[in-house]
Amino acid sequence: MTTTISFSEMQAFVAVVTEESFTAAAERLETDKARVSRIVQRIEEKLGARLLNRSTRRLSVTEVGRDYFERVSSILAAAEAAEAAVAQQSREPRGRLKITATPEFGTTRVDDWIATYLRTWPKVSVETVYSIRAVDIIHEGIDVAIRIGALPDSELSARKLGDITYGLYASPGYLKDAAALRTVDDLKRHDLIMKSASGRSVWTLVNGDVTEKVSQTPRCALDNMIALKNLAVSGLGVAQLPRFMAAPHVANGTLAYVLPGWANAPMPVHAVFASTRYMDPKVRGFVDLCREAFEDGPEHGAESKHSLAAAPS
Repeated sequence: MTTTISFSEMQAFVAVVTEESFTAAAERLETDKARVSRIVQRIEEKLGARLLNRSTRRLSVTEVGRDYFERVSSILAAAEAAEAAVAQQSREPRGRLKITATPEFGTTRVDDWIATYLRTWPKVSVETVYSIRAVDIIHEGIDVAIRIGALPDSELSARKLGDITYGLYASPGYLKDAAALRTVDDLKRHDLIMKSASGRSVWTLVNGDVTEKVSQTPRCALDNMIALKNLAVSGLGVAQLPRFMAAPHVANGTLAYVLPGWANAPMPVHAVFASTRYMDPKVRGFVDLCREAFEDGPEHGAESKHSLAAAPS
């Protein structure tokens, strides 16, 4: 005789222990008391151990029975969770998905992901909140937030999409008339386009295990990465840009990649969403699509074969 105990037998035993009654367990399972009693007796015979103490007045669980109950309960809970997860994933995304991101990253990357998402899942619609403020995901009903940089500790869940990598760029016209640019030290003789700061600004450039700091007063100090890119294309100096943003301009020749390998350390990008036991299909669909798009997209850039090289100094 096999000693394997079926899920239905486990469920009957758990019902008896939980209800503390064969009669109540039978009602819960929509069967009769005698059948539930036979199932428990069969389990005990298979295990070769007494799980319940029976009397005319009360039902109690033995020490072995309590241990078995806890283990079986965990097994049943895991099985239910697995079934629910599969059911969730198999459902087609539908409904309204509300997304937040910074205006820069939203308009340069997330818009493309949304377009693909809407074409892929015709039963969903999308609402965006592109803002530089820290949007409260829970209270503002946000389904997915795209966050750049290290995440603070919170009760929210997150999936990493990838890393934004950076590079230094300038227009060919600017480089033609500017000083030589072969080492990081040469940047001292160049016009720099940098993020806004009062007085001197700092770049912390990394190349492998080597780090160099560039501190000087920029020719242009701006608070928007798109503006930095636009002024670099206009020939006003050297800018540090996300490689995905510079890639189209490198490809069409309006920007050149300079000092290859030197740039800010990569910045992680996460999709953040409310911590729930199972992801809503519309959320899962968008997050999965973003991860695939990030892997296949221009985040790593397309650098020019005419880049000006610089070895770590």
